[in-house]
Amino acid sequence: MQPTHANPAYYTPEHIELQDTVRRFVAKEISPFVNDWDEAGEFPRELYRKAADIGLLGLGFPDAYGGIEDIDAFHRLLCTVELARCGSGGVASSLMSHTIGAPPIAHAGSDELKSRVLPGILSGEKISALAITEPGGGSDVAALRTTAIRDGDHYIVSGEKVFITSGMRADYYTVAVRTDPEARGAKGLSLLVVEGNTPGLSKTLLKKMGWWASDTAHLHFDQCRVPVANLIGQEGSGFPLIMQNFNLERFSVAASALGFSEVCYEDALEWARQRKTFGQRVADHQVIRHKLVDMATRITATRAWLEQCAWQMDHADKRDPALISTICMLKNFATQTMQFCADSAVQILGGMGYMRGTRPERIYREVKVNMIGGGTEEIMKDLVARQLEF
Repeated sequence: MQPTHANPAYYTPEHIELQDTVRRFVAKEISPFVNDWDEAGEFPRELYRKAADIGLLGLGFPDAYGGIEDIDAFHRLLCTVELARCGSGGVASSLMSHTIGAPPIAHAGSDELKSRVLPGILSGEKISALAITEPGGGSDVAALRTTAIRDGDHYIVSGEKVFITSGMRADYYTVAVRTDPEARGAKGLSLLVVEGNTPGLSKTLLKKMGWWASDTAHLHFDQCRVPVANLIGQEGSGFPLIMQNFNLERFSVAASALGFSEVCYEDALEWARQRKTFGQRVADHQVIRHKLVDMATRITATRAWLEQCAWQMDHADKRDPALISTICMLKNFATQTMQFCADSAVQILGGMGYMRGTRPERIYREVKVNMIGGGTEEIMKDLVARQLEF
């Protein structure tokens, strides 16, 4: 199976041209090096600039700041799937961490803040990260405790954030804070841009099951002074911005899961065609053929649903409960497809599937972060239930 599309009617020549550009970029600049980067626990900062040079970092951001504004959800879908073909979620997640860190700035930041921050991010010179999750909060955003107390022209930020992608190397953090310490729940939440070299900000590297090439950090804010000019939108407007951000993040997780599933299928199929057991190819055993068919079936269904969801994202109200519930269900379905395909690929490859350096082995280790990140399966189901008003 090649990375084709269930419904070609969705795609224009411009979509396919962008897909081909990203595919060539991944094949030349990422895939040959992912094993070394995974073992090293990082990848070169130069990769951000190279990604910016082909327009990858600017997709969906305003033209005025170096972005490419005229795109739709299908551009995002194709690019995300192609990035996954390198077989390293760690590289893809950190390289594109600005897609969750920078959108709130673009959507609600002041003109001065956008002019000061976005050009560097979109050119690959600066790295953007999102800092929401806390040690005691997890997916419960409304329970966050990090505070930002106004002191003249600054906020005094104190608290902790954990599991932050690009957390060690980021130049800008989009941080969820409580600007009204007396407020409870979603009220009183705001977003601030905190620079990576702010005095009082300390970072601790976290070691993970997967995503080794992505630096993930625990952040500690100890009385950090942050200019009021770094406030995104109005005080107390953070929760809607965070929720809006989650929709795109969850769609991207689902698209990545499709890409990783296709990689697992392709590597398993190639192995089954070449490897021989008991005098015949592995692919000639009915039990293996059926396993490959099950993988292809789930991949086809996931791709079709992603394309349907992409169409909805381009045509529906972003606050439509039906769209929100679809994205949540799709994230669960796509990551379950990834889980099934990763497990099946490792099983078909046998001992080789357990060896470091193979794409299915790496993807197998990375399944759970996709099922947890952006909201766990359980949270997704609960959100769907709320939208459907059970």
